[in-house]
Amino acid sequence: MAVVDYDYLAKVIESLTHGETDEVALMATLACELHHSDDRFDWTGFYRVVEPNLLKIGPYQGGHGCLVIPFDKGVCGAAAKTQTTQLVDDVEVFSGHIACSSTTKSEIVLPVFDKNKKLIGVLDIDSNQPAAFNKNDQHALEAILKSVFEA
Repeated sequence: MAVVDYDYLAKVIESLTHGETDEVALMATLACELHHSDDRFDWTGFYRVVEPNLLKIGPYQGGHGCLVIPFDKGVCGAAAKTQTTQLVDDVEVFSGHIACSSTTKSEIVLPVFDKNKKLIGVLDIDSNQPAAFNKNDQHALEAILKSVFEA
């Protein structure tokens, strides 16, 4: 499979999520569509903000994920704490990386905001390939998240 066609994927996601407001339903739909769109995506899912400074596993595709991640741990915690996208080419050199899966080599984690700009979670995409993600992925995924959750 080729690298994801984000323009096409955005249209598919828009058609599937149009009018839906339930955050968990939206997360489940995105996790499924994203995961199956690109062979680089080894684990694709959401961690939800469930209390101050704490993420819990949400809808995902792939093997088991970590159940709980504090904001001060790992790549997901860094994305939540700083509310900025984390592009990690090599998880082994990321200070405080949490090894939920031993096959993960790189990842991208994006903060997810609701229409009031409140952080509701993070989207975590792991790859078993090193340096699998780039700025194109970041910008396209940020745009998809914004269109689905902030609309």
